[in-house]
Amino acid sequence: MGHNTGHSAKRQGKTRILVVDDETYIQHVVHLKLSNAGYEVLTASDGEEGLQMATEEQPDLIITDYQMPFLTGLEMCQRLQQNPATASIPVIMLTARGFALDDADLRSVNILKCLGKPFSPRELVACVGAAVGDKTVA
Repeated sequence: MGHNTGHSAKRQGKTRILVVDDETYIQHVVHLKLSNAGYEVLTASDGEEGLQMATEEQPDLIITDYQMPFLTGLEMCQRLQQNPATASIPVIMLTARGFALDDADLRSVNILKCLGKPFSPRELVACVGAAVGDKTVA
Protein backbone atom coordinates (compact mmCIF):
# COMPACT_ATOMS: atom_id res chain seq x y z
CA MET A 1 0.00 0.00 0.00
CA GLY A 2 1.31 3.47 -0.81
CA HIS A 3 1.51 5.53 2.35
CA ASN A 4 -0.55 8.68 2.51
CA THR A 5 1.56 11.75 3.27
CA GLY A 6 -1.44 13.49 4.77
CA HIS A 7 -1.92 15.77 1.76
CA SER A 8 -4.98 14.83 -0.23
CA ALA A 9 -4.09 13.48 -3.63
CA LYS A 10 -4.45 16.03 -6.41
CA ARG A 11 -7.81 15.55 -8.08
CA GLN A 12 -7.45 14.32 -11.58
CA GLY A 13 -8.31 16.91 -14.11
CA LYS A 14 -9.18 20.51 -13.54
CA THR A 15 -7.74 22.96 -11.09
CA ARG A 16 -10.55 24.08 -8.78
CA ILE A 17 -10.88 27.76 -7.98
CA LEU A 18 -13.20 29.38 -5.47
CA VAL A 19 -14.32 32.94 -6.28
CA VAL A 20 -15.70 34.91 -3.32
CA ASP A 21 -17.27 38.26 -4.12
CA ASP A 22 -20.52 39.94 -3.14
CA GLU A 23 -20.80 41.59 -6.57
CA THR A 24 -22.61 39.21 -8.89
CA TYR A 25 -21.13 40.96 -11.91
CA ILE A 26 -17.56 40.27 -10.73
CA GLN A 27 -18.44 36.66 -9.90
CA HIS A 28 -19.89 36.26 -13.38
CA VAL A 29 -16.93 37.80 -15.24
CA VAL A 30 -14.35 35.85 -13.25
CA HIS A 31 -16.33 32.61 -13.55
CA LEU A 32 -16.62 33.05 -17.30
CA LYS A 33 -12.95 33.90 -17.86
CA LEU A 34 -11.62 31.10 -15.67
CA SER A 35 -14.05 28.51 -17.05
CA ASN A 36 -12.98 29.48 -20.55
CA ALA A 37 -9.37 29.02 -19.46
CA GLY A 38 -10.19 25.47 -18.40
CA TYR A 39 -10.61 25.78 -14.65
CA GLU A 40 -13.38 24.40 -12.47
CA VAL A 41 -14.94 27.43 -10.77
CA LEU A 42 -16.97 27.62 -7.56
CA THR A 43 -18.53 30.86 -6.33
CA ALA A 44 -19.55 32.26 -2.95
CA SER A 45 -21.21 35.60 -2.19
CA ASP A 46 -19.61 36.57 1.10
CA GLY A 47 -16.80 35.72 3.48
CA GLU A 48 -18.80 33.29 5.59
CA GLU A 49 -20.03 31.33 2.59
CA GLY A 50 -16.51 31.45 1.14
CA LEU A 51 -15.05 30.05 4.35
CA GLN A 52 -17.58 27.23 4.41
CA MET A 53 -17.06 26.35 0.75
CA ALA A 54 -13.27 26.45 1.05
CA THR A 55 -13.45 24.03 3.97
CA GLU A 56 -15.84 21.67 2.18
CA GLU A 57 -14.44 21.84 -1.33
CA GLN A 58 -10.70 22.29 -0.71
CA PRO A 59 -10.08 24.46 -3.79
CA ASP A 60 -6.59 24.81 -5.28
CA LEU A 61 -6.85 28.59 -5.18
CA ILE A 62 -9.20 31.22 -3.76
CA ILE A 63 -9.93 34.58 -5.38
CA THR A 64 -11.65 36.89 -2.94
CA ASP A 65 -12.82 40.46 -2.73
CA TYR A 66 -11.58 42.41 0.28
CA GLN A 67 -14.76 44.34 1.10
CA MET A 68 -17.65 41.95 1.73
CA PRO A 69 -20.48 41.49 4.22
CA PHE A 70 -20.01 39.34 7.34
CA LEU A 71 -16.29 38.67 6.93
CA THR A 72 -13.88 40.78 4.91
CA GLY A 73 -11.60 38.92 2.53
CA LEU A 74 -8.76 39.37 4.99
CA GLU A 75 -10.81 38.02 7.91
CA MET A 76 -11.82 35.05 5.80
CA CYS A 77 -8.15 34.40 4.98
CA GLN A 78 -7.25 34.64 8.66
CA ARG A 79 -9.90 32.00 9.48
CA LEU A 80 -8.66 29.77 6.66
CA GLN A 81 -5.16 30.12 8.04
CA GLN A 82 -6.28 28.83 11.44
CA ASN A 83 -7.60 25.58 9.95
CA PRO A 84 -4.89 23.09 8.95
CA ALA A 85 -7.14 21.78 6.16
CA THR A 86 -7.28 25.17 4.43
CA ALA A 87 -4.14 26.92 5.70
CA SER A 88 -2.08 26.17 2.61
CA ILE A 89 -4.62 27.33 0.00
CA PRO A 90 -3.17 30.33 -1.85
CA VAL A 91 -5.32 33.43 -2.25
CA ILE A 92 -5.56 36.26 -4.77
CA MET A 93 -7.21 39.31 -3.19
CA LEU A 94 -9.25 41.84 -5.17
CA THR A 95 -9.32 45.29 -3.65
CA ALA A 96 -10.98 48.58 -4.42
CA ARG A 97 -8.71 51.09 -6.08
CA GLY A 98 -6.38 52.86 -3.71
CA PHE A 99 -6.85 50.31 -0.98
CA ALA A 100 -3.65 48.59 0.07
CA LEU A 101 -2.87 45.82 2.49
CA ASP A 102 0.63 45.84 3.83
CA ASP A 103 3.02 43.05 2.91
CA ALA A 104 3.10 41.62 6.41
CA ASP A 105 -0.69 41.16 6.28
CA LEU A 106 -0.42 39.45 2.95
CA ARG A 107 2.37 37.08 3.91
CA SER A 108 0.72 36.13 7.19
CA VAL A 109 -2.34 34.77 5.42
CA ASN A 110 -1.06 33.23 2.19
CA ILE A 111 -2.23 36.03 -0.10
CA LEU A 112 -0.09 35.75 -3.22
CA LYS A 113 -1.22 38.89 -4.93
CA CYS A 114 -3.57 41.84 -4.66
CA LEU A 115 -5.30 43.07 -7.79
CA GLY A 116 -7.00 46.45 -7.76
CA LYS A 117 -10.52 46.79 -9.10
CA PRO A 118 -11.33 47.32 -11.84
CA PHE A 119 -8.92 44.57 -12.83
CA SER A 120 -8.12 43.17 -16.23
CA PRO A 121 -9.66 39.70 -16.56
CA ARG A 122 -6.68 38.69 -18.70
CA GLU A 123 -4.31 39.75 -15.93
CA LEU A 124 -6.38 37.80 -13.42
CA VAL A 125 -6.22 34.63 -15.54
CA ALA A 126 -2.45 35.12 -15.86
CA CYS A 127 -2.15 35.50 -12.07
CA VAL A 128 -4.19 32.36 -11.54
CA GLY A 129 -2.03 30.44 -13.99
CA ALA A 130 1.11 31.57 -12.20
CA ALA A 131 -0.40 30.82 -8.77
CA VAL A 132 -1.36 27.25 -9.58
CA GLY A 133 1.71 26.57 -11.70
CA ASP A 134 -0.36 26.03 -14.80
CA LYS A 135 1.92 25.92 -17.80
CA THR A 136 -0.91 25.63 -20.30
CA VAL A 137 -2.38 29.08 -19.76
CA ALA A 138 -0.57 31.62 -21.87
